[in-house]
Amino acid sequence: MFYVFPKTEIQNCIIHQLRNSSKYVSYKDLKALMADLKEVYAAVDEQAALSALDTFAEHWDKKYPKISQSWRENWPNLSTYFKYPQEVRRLIYTTNTIEGFNRQLRKVTKAKSVFPTDDSLLKMLYLAMMDITKKLRVIPELCGRSGCR
Repeated sequence: MFYVFPKTEIQNCIIHQLRNSSKYVSYKDLKALMADLKEVYAAVDEQAALSALDTFAEHWDKKYPKISQSWRENWPNLSTYFKYPQEVRRLIYTTNTIEGFNRQLRKVTKAKSVFPTDDSLLKMLYLAMMDITKKLRVIPELCGRSGCR
């Protein structure tokens, strides 16, 4: 990918990292641990996030050392969104929207297994994308006063 798009920046899904982090946490610790992790991914900038991660590690590494280790190993791909304004971060910290979009495209193409031409496939995908994007929720702050249309 970097050969074709050398300026590509990768952002791993924070939600998936959180799920992976909480997988083996005791239920009685879960609420406090997740609150401490929120300090990391909701920080105002990358330096504050790294500081919060250090604080998290001091508090939780004795009991759950793999969590901070996992965040540090994945940090280059988890911290990309700190380069962007807060409004944009809300869009890119999770891949759920993209995954849902791709799932809906697969559903459309799976229903019809053979396409007579490449153009027929492209037309079907185009129409599906137009239909899917009508249903997407748009964050009002990104649209401004006039709204998105």
